[in-house]
Amino acid sequence: MSVARVAVGTVELHLPDVGSLKGKRHVLKGLKERVRARFEVAVAEVDHLDAWQRATLAVACVARDSRHANEVVSKALDFIEANVEGRVIDVSVEIL
Repeated sequence: MSVARVAVGTVELHLPDVGSLKGKRHVLKGLKERVRARFEVAVAEVDHLDAWQRATLAVACVARDSRHANEVVSKALDFIEANVEGRVIDVSVEIL
């Protein structure tokens, strides 16, 4: 029996053009939906929930092997970096 591997990536964002929590949620909702649809991963806001211009998103993928899970999460994080209306402060990936 093979053991599933999980890759979890986090990306911390600075959203300078956002002026309210409602505006932040709007920006993140569209981005999260595009990431989910394109990469078939789980995406959630996990930190800076009450800050207007900062957000941390987590992306998770479950796969048969760690290499594939890492590849999918890394591509999803690259997509976020290329498509966010702001800038990336920090990125990390962990295999569980």
